[in-house]
Amino acid sequence: MWYNTSATKVMGTAYPILQGPFGGKLSTVQLVAAVSNNGGLGGYGAYTLTPDEIVRLDADLRRATDKPYNINLWVSNTDMPLQGVTAAAYATAAAALKPFFDELNLDLPAPPSAFMPRFEDQAQVILDVCPPVFSFVFGIPSADILEQCRRKGIVTAGGATTLDEALSLEAAGVDLIVASGFEGGGHRPSFLAPSEASLTGTFVLIQQVREKVRTPVIAAGGIATGKGIAAALTLGADGVQVGTAFLACEESGAPAMHRELLFSEAGKYTVLTRSFTGRLARGLANHIAPRWTNGAATLPFPLQSRLVGALRQAAIDQGKWDLITLWGGQVAPLLTHTRAEALMTALIKDTTKIFNHE
Repeated sequence: MWYNTSATKVMGTAYPILQGPFGGKLSTVQLVAAVSNNGGLGGYGAYTLTPDEIVRLDADLRRATDKPYNINLWVSNTDMPLQGVTAAAYATAAAALKPFFDELNLDLPAPPSAFMPRFEDQAQVILDVCPPVFSFVFGIPSADILEQCRRKGIVTAGGATTLDEALSLEAAGVDLIVASGFEGGGHRPSFLAPSEASLTGTFVLIQQVREKVRTPVIAAGGIATGKGIAAALTLGADGVQVGTAFLACEESGAPAMHRELLFSEAGKYTVLTRSFTGRLARGLANHIAPRWTNGAATLPFPLQSRLVGALRQAAIDQGKWDLITLWGGQVAPLLTHTRAEALMTALIKDTTKIFNHE
């Protein structure tokens, strides 16, 4: 059957369908459990969590499902130069957003004092709690961390946006490679070259990677239907990762209006920009991105993210959704399901029909 792939064998799941692990409180234990309990691999984006919070998260996930699940981290979680950014650079970026702060009756925030890398501490917790699957983006963990994962039986999955990144992941000995096309929502998790140089589409990237690596490949970006799954598997993928379609489900942590907008006309219009966070990412078009179209430089991640994020709660409270970063991929116009179980059922059923030529 189509679902008996090398990826399902590695992950221990019934189906080679992974739920995209959303960061920024968009993942929930409920969503992860719904996907895992229905035969897929639920995923939780934990890069903003403290080590203690990851411990509690893993315990919650184990209570919610006895099936495999995935915890995701960012290997590189800051682009800040050692000397920081100048006051002038911060003032320029803040000035671009000041009209929006004024509209919401907010004061411009002062720049944070420092950003401390947290991956090493987070990775130690992963080694301590031993989730079934540990995925990562924006780089490759150290050889020691990967070796400890192998010894502890933790399946590893690394994100690649180019063939070169996939080759690097295979050389490091990861168990799965998630080939991420530019169609997907959220960040472009590039790590060998600037993200602007990693804009290969999913179905080309799958073919490039499949020709050169033996590690199981997971196709990610622009997949939300059985047809998309069948196409990816036909081109050589061993599984798929579905993001936007699960983000739009009621079980996700996305605010109700975010989910509604993904199903609306607004879902047709997405932008790939650094203006949201300082790293290249795809979200619904809003009033923030155009502020940087005239050449103004964004601040490095996560400083840009903190500055833009300072608008979020007030904008939500006032219903001004054009001032909020709302992630979404180009596949949004194809969305039809609002519950994760129904989505999983449809993906499995529709893919089976295609391979059975029904």
